[in-house]
Amino acid sequence: MSANQLEQAAQATKTAFVFPGQGSQKVGMLAEIAEQFSSVQETFAEASQAVGFDLWHIAQTGEGLDQTEFTQPVLLTASVALWRVWLESGGVAPKYLAGHSLGEYSALVAAGALSLGDAAKLVNLRGKLMQSAVPQGLGAMAAILGLEDAKVLELCEQINVQGRGSVEAANYNAAGQVVIAGDKALVEAVMAAAKENGGKAIGLPVSVPSHCSLMKPAAEQFAEALEQTAIELPRIPVIQNVNAGIATDVAGLRQALTAQLYQSVQWTKTLQFLQDEGVEYIVECGPGNVLANLAKRLPKIEKACPLDTKARLEDALNAILVAEGKIA
Repeated sequence: MSANQLEQAAQATKTAFVFPGQGSQKVGMLAEIAEQFSSVQETFAEASQAVGFDLWHIAQTGEGLDQTEFTQPVLLTASVALWRVWLESGGVAPKYLAGHSLGEYSALVAAGALSLGDAAKLVNLRGKLMQSAVPQGLGAMAAILGLEDAKVLELCEQINVQGRGSVEAANYNAAGQVVIAGDKALVEAVMAAAKENGGKAIGLPVSVPSHCSLMKPAAEQFAEALEQTAIELPRIPVIQNVNAGIATDVAGLRQALTAQLYQSVQWTKTLQFLQDEGVEYIVECGPGNVLANLAKRLPKIEKACPLDTKARLEDALNAILVAEGKIA
C-alpha cells in the first residue's frame, strides 16, 4: 500500500491503532508470528543495522532486555514489525494512531513521520539519557489506584512541600489509575498517603523515573538529537502524549517529543479524544494487551484487540474487517 493509498484508506475507518510503551516487552516476543511472516525478522534486521547490535537476539534471549537503552529499540521494532504484518495481511488502515510513551515513536514510524532506523537510534539514545539522568536506585515509579486524579495530585503536592526533591503524576492511564514518578523516598511517601486515603499503591519495577522533572537534563540533550533527525508530518494523525492533540507542524512535533520525557502521559485524554472522533475499534500493535484492556473500559469502544500472537492476529484481522464492513 502506497503512502497516498494508506492515507486515503485511513480516513474511511473507525479504527485506531495504539502502540505500547516500556513494560510490555517479554522474552520470545513475536517468535511465533516470525515463523509465518519473514517481514518480522527483516524489520528487526533493518533496525539492528541502524543501532549496531542484534535486536532480535535480545528479544528472543532476554539478554539486556531489562536495560532501558536496549528495551526501547527492541519494543519499538516489535511494534513496527506487527504494523507491517497487519498491512501485509490486508488489515484496514486506522483513522488515528497513538502510542503510550515510547509507543509514540512506533506510531510515528507507522505514520511515515520517522524512518525505522532513525527511530531506533533515537529511542536507543533516549534510553541511555534517561538512565544516566538519575543514579540507579534514587528514582522510583508507582501506580496509585482507586483515587481521583485531583486527590493524587494533592498528595504529591503535600509530600513535595515536606521533602527535598519531587514526586509528580507521570501517567494518567485511566480513571482511578495514575502513575507517579520522582525521588524514591517521596514516591514511597505518596504511596503510604494514598493507602491512608483509601487507595492502593503498587511500586513499579523500573530503573528510571519517567515523565517527571528529573528527566529535564535528559530532555535537553535529547532535543539536540531530535533537531538533527529527519521528521515529516504523519500521513495518519498521531495523537501526542503531552497534550492529547495532533501536531500541525514538524517543530511542534519535535517539541512535544522533547517535553514527553518530563511531562505526564495524557492517556486518559487520548482515549477520550479517540471516542469523541468516532473511533469504535482499537488495535494494540505491540507485545501484550495492556492498552487493549484499558480501551475495553470505554463505553463507546466496541472492540479492542491485541495482535502479538498468531491467534490474536488472526482474530483481530477478522474482527476488524467484519466490523468495518470489509467482509461479511
